[in-house]
Amino acid sequence: MTLDISDVFSLENKEVTRKVHIDMETFQSRQGEFPIQSGEPFDLQIVNVEGKRLQLSGETRVTVQIPCDRCLQEVTHNISIEIEKEVPIKTDDTQQTEDDDEAEAYIEDGILDVDRLVYNEILVNWPAKILCKSDCKGICPKCGANLNLTTCDCEQGELDPRMAQFQDVFNKFKEV
Repeated sequence: MTLDISDVFSLENKEVTRKVHIDMETFQSRQGEFPIQSGEPFDLQIVNVEGKRLQLSGETRVTVQIPCDRCLQEVTHNISIEIEKEVPIKTDDTQQTEDDDEAEAYIEDGILDVDRLVYNEILVNWPAKILCKSDCKGICPKCGANLNLTTCDCEQGELDPRMAQFQDVFNKFKEV
């Protein structure tokens, strides 16, 4: 969703609240593409602070389908998003800073790209590890069976080849 905020740029200390929604259907990152099941509409407050910077604030929740890190079963995960950004208002006589570069990622010519703003917040709040349940058994490394749903007949005791000689020693001196 894009939002025209040029009226806020022009008036010092102007404050507006707009009801916005998320148009993204998927979240794409280096880890892959993840479907967004829902994104709650939210109120985005935009304040022109002394004609020098814009203050953006709002809260929402996004529900994303993410595969479990152990068994790859789809998990529904809620990501809470709190937007608290201060963006400098770019004028011709001010020097460009790193904050300006960040602002240009989602504000261009008085148009705010809400999806890009929310995308950045999802990226920051992305979970480090997702599990379908805390005791997830994962998948069998040999046959690929989901060990939460079934057991397999694969031999689980495969040794590191560097330790195989020690196993031979134990087998020789094994008591009957």
